[in-house]
Order: sequence, then C-alpha cells, then structure tokens
Amino acid sequence: MRLPRAGEGETVVGVAIAVPEPYCGELHEARARLGDPEARNIVPHVTLIGPTPVPDAELAELDEHLARTVAGHRPFHVQLRGTHTFRPVSPVVFVTLAEGADQCAALESGLRAGPLQVEAQFPYHPHVTVAHDLDEAALDAAQSDMAAYEAGFDVTHVHRFVHDGTAWRPARSFELGGTVDDAADALLARRP
Repeated sequence: MRLPRAGEGETVVGVAIAVPEPYCGELHEARARLGDPEARNIVPHVTLIGPTPVPDAELAELDEHLARTVAGHRPFHVQLRGTHTFRPVSPVVFVTLAEGADQCAALESGLRAGPLQVEAQFPYHPHVTVAHDLDEAALDAAQSDMAAYEAGFDVTHVHRFVHDGTAWRPARSFELGGTVDDAADALLARRP
C-alpha cells in the first residue's frame, strides 16, 4: 500500500494493534532479515485502519472516537500461526491470525466511522506483514521462512500511529473495555 500524502495541516494516521515483546522484536528481525527495506520504519502490528490523512484540527475528535469505540470492545487473544500471501493482488507475505481475526474485524468495522469513515482499498483481512514490495523469489523465501512461526498474546490496547515522514510512531493508546491510556512512551521504549 502506498502511503497517502498529507496536505497542509494534515497528519497521516493509522490505527493498529501493536505486537508486544518478545514477538515485536522477533518480527522486526525477521522482516529485516527477509530484505524488506521498510522493516525498521514499521512497528509489527495488525492494521485496523490503514494510512489515512486527518486534518490536525480533527485529531482530538479522532481520539475521542477511538477511545469511545475501543472501550466498547473486550480484550481478546490473538494467536499468530503460519504464513500466507496477498499475491497476485498485492506483493505481501504475512503471518496469519489463527485466533482473534473476528475481534479485529469487529474493531475495524466500529472504527470506520466519523473521522475514519473512509473507503477501504481492499476487503479487511487482519494479518502481520513480514515482507512487502519484494521480488517474487524474496516473497517465496519469506513465505517459506516464516511458515512455522507461532506466537500468542492478549490484546488490551489499540494504538493510533502517526507517520513522521520516515517512519510510523505510536501517538496514543486506547484501552479495550476502558479509557484512553497514554502509553505511547512505553511502546516507544520497547521499539528495537
């Protein structure tokens, strides 16, 4: 997916579930090892809402929408297992969600309103990307290399990320079934 350009007075945001440690580090290293040039610029995550330009004047409204929507969903478990690809539609290899996909889809549906009421480029399919925009041989190698990967973690927060022109950075954290939790600093501290 190509990053949309932010106009004057806009910020490009994304909403995602950040993969926690130790899996965050494992997936970072795998993506770098597999040759993805964006590996160091993207925190391993499950996208809920992809890159979307939002007027800076609407960021507070966006955060209120995120807090309200996320609070209406209960924490859940994600089990990552094996790989799949979006080829030939998109040059992406990803780790699949063997558990937690339905909860991610419910979150995505609820979030796609208000300031995030934008049309999706593709049907929603929760996943964790491990290789993107590589040649076919590299994508084949990534799919094979990560085929046995497995990890499980509990999802208690959803994050709003911002793109700073180079990389994605966590900006705010929202607690499932709770209130806004300003844990972005903690997430940054865990980033390899």
